Amino acid sequence: MGGFLSLGRKRRFERAGFELYGAAVAAARDPVLYDRIGVPDTLDGRFDAISLHVFLLIRRLNQEAEPGPTLAQAVFDAMFSDMDVNLREMGVGDMGVGRRNRAMWEALHGRAAAYTAAWDDDEALEAALARNIWRGLSPNPGGPAALRRVARMQEATLSAQDLATFRTGIARYRPAMEAAA
Repeated sequence: MGGFLSLGRKRRFERAGFELYGAAVAAARDPVLYDRIGVPDTLDGRFDAISLHVFLLIRRLNQEAEPGPTLAQAVFDAMFSDMDVNLREMGVGDMGVGRRNRAMWEALHGRAAAYTAAWDDDEALEAALARNIWRGLSPNPGGPAALRRVARMQEATLSAQDLATFRTGIARYRPAMEAAA
C-alpha cells in the first residue's frame, strides 16, 4: 500500500518538478555564463551549467521538511526525463539512451558531491567548479571565481524563497551579471 501512496505523492509534484527544472535551465542559459565567465558553450558545458543550477535547487529543497525532498526528487526526475527526450531527439538509439542517461546521472551526483564537499571554502569551490565545468580546459582568468560568486548568489536567492512558492513550481534565479563582475 505504501508504494501507491509514494507514487501518488510523486505524481502530485511532477508538474512543479518540471517547472522548477525549467527555471534552473533558464538560469543556466544566461548568456553571461558563456560570454563573460567562459563556461564552454558546448553540449557538455551546457549540461554542466544546468547541473550546477539543478544542484543548487535540489540542495535548497532538501533543506526543507516534506514535501521539500519530494520536490527535489521531482526536479531530478524532470531533469533526466528531459535528458532522455533530448538524447532521442539527437538521434541516440534506444540502447544508447539508457547508458548515456546513466552516465549523466552519475555525473550529476559526482558534481553534487564535489560542490557539497567544497561549499564552505571559496578556493575549494572554485577548484571544484574549474574541474567540473571546464574539464581540463583552461578557464578564462577569473572564470571559476566569477562562477563561484554566481553560485553563491543563486544559493542566497533560492534560500530566500519559501517552500510554498516552490510547491507552485516557481523558483527565481537572479541574472548572472549581478555577481559576475
